[in-house]
Amino acid sequence: MAPSVLIVDDEKHTREGLKEALAEHYDVSLAASADEAFNLMDAQAFDVILTDLRMPGKSGLKVIDRALALPGKPAVLMMTAYGNIDTAVEAMRRGAVDFLTKPVNIERLDVLIRRALKAKSLEVEVRQLHERLDEKFDLDGIIGESPLLKEVIERVKKVAQSKATILIEGESGTGKELIAQAIHQSSPRARGPFVAVHCAALSESLLESELFGHEKGSFTGATERRIGRFESADGGTLFLDEIGEISGSIQVKLLRFLETKAIDRVGGSKTIELDVRLVTATNRNLEQLVREGRFREDLYFRLDVVRFVMPPLRQRAGDIPALIAHFIRIFSEENGVPPLEVEPGAMKTLQAYAWPGNIRELRNFCENAVVLHKGGKLSEFDLDPRFRGSPSAPAAPGAPEAGSAPTLSVEQNEKRILREALIKSRGNRTQAAELMGISRRTLHRKLSQWPELDVVDK
Repeated sequence: MAPSVLIVDDEKHTREGLKEALAEHYDVSLAASADEAFNLMDAQAFDVILTDLRMPGKSGLKVIDRALALPGKPAVLMMTAYGNIDTAVEAMRRGAVDFLTKPVNIERLDVLIRRALKAKSLEVEVRQLHERLDEKFDLDGIIGESPLLKEVIERVKKVAQSKATILIEGESGTGKELIAQAIHQSSPRARGPFVAVHCAALSESLLESELFGHEKGSFTGATERRIGRFESADGGTLFLDEIGEISGSIQVKLLRFLETKAIDRVGGSKTIELDVRLVTATNRNLEQLVREGRFREDLYFRLDVVRFVMPPLRQRAGDIPALIAHFIRIFSEENGVPPLEVEPGAMKTLQAYAWPGNIRELRNFCENAVVLHKGGKLSEFDLDPRFRGSPSAPAAPGAPEAGSAPTLSVEQNEKRILREALIKSRGNRTQAAELMGISRRTLHRKLSQWPELDVVDK
C-alpha cells in the first residue's frame, strides 16, 4: 500500500503540479486551505503532510499544530516562498521535520518524504515493541491445566510460525479471540498489527466497507476515502470472529483475497496487494451451513487449513478454581477491595455448573461477586439459585450440595438458565444475554431453537 501524502497549498497550480510529480509513488490528496486540510485529516490518516506557510485564513503553522495532535502524528514538511531563518525555526519548533523553499525541488522533496517515512516507521516499531514488553499477555497467561486446553496450546506453538490460514471453532465465550492473539504473538508477525472484527455486529453493507474500505462517493454518505481492516492489518493478522454470519457477497470477496492476496476497496478500481494472515472463528457448524447452501464450500476449505476446537468450560471443571482466582484478583485490584474468599462448598457447586456462557459468563460472575461481597466470603448459599439447580428459590441450609444441576442434561440446564435470565430481565433480551454472558445474536438463535421460552412478559 502506497504511503499517503496530503498537500496543502492555496495555489492550485502548485498543489496539482506537486501531486503529478508524486502520484507515481504516493497516494496523494489535496487541500486548498487549512480548514479543508483539517476536514481531510479528521476523515483519514496521512503518513506525510506537506503544507504551505502563508495561506488565506489559517497559516501552515496551524496545520502543523493540528497534524501533530492526531493519534498517528504524521510527518509534516513546511514549504514557503518567503523562506527565512525565523520561519524555518518556528516551523521546526512546532514539530515540522524539515523546511523547503519555493519553487520546490522535487528530488529534494522526494528524499525528505522518504526520510520522514523511514523515521516514522522506526518510531512506530519502537512504540509497538515497548507496548509488547509491557503487555502481560503470552501463552503462559492462558489459564488452565486441562488436557484439552493443553492440547490447544501445544498446537498454537506448532502452527504460529507457519503462514497457514486458521479456523477456530467453539461455543461463545470459550476464548477464541484469546487463542487468535496467542497465534499472532507467537508468530513472526508479532511486530505487525493484530486487527479483530466481529462480523455479526455489523450489517452486510457496513461490514463490507469495514473490511475492504471504500472510495469517496462509492455510496451515499461516503464523503471520504476509508481504509478497511484488511489494509490496517497489512504485515500482521486479521481476526474475523463469527465468520459463519457473513453474507454470500462478502464470502466471494473473502475467497478472492485468499486466492490472490489482494482486495479492492468498495467503489475502487485499484487492486491492493496485502500481506495479511487470516484467522477466523465461529460458534456455528460451518459444515452444516455448507450442506444447507448458506456457506460456500470452496471458502470453507480455504479457511479450514488448520482447525482449532476450543473446549467449553463444562469440559474443563478442573480449571474453574484457577480461573475464578484469576478473575477475582483482577476485579479486586480494579475495585480496591481485598480478594474475595470462595468457600469449598461454593467452589464445588460452581464446578458442577454447566456454564453455558463459558469463560465470559464466569468472568461476569466473578466481577459481580467481588463488587457485592467486597472482600468477604462467598458461601454456597450466597450463590444465585441457577448454580444450585433450583429455578425458583435458594436451597435451604442442609440441602444436598449442588442440588439437581448434575442430573440435568446440558440442554436442559441451558434452557432453564435462559428462562431464568429472561424472567430476571423481564424479557429484555439484551439484559438477558448479559446475565448469561453470551451475545444477543446467540440468545436470538437459542430462542429460535426453543420458541416455548420466548413467552416471558415484557
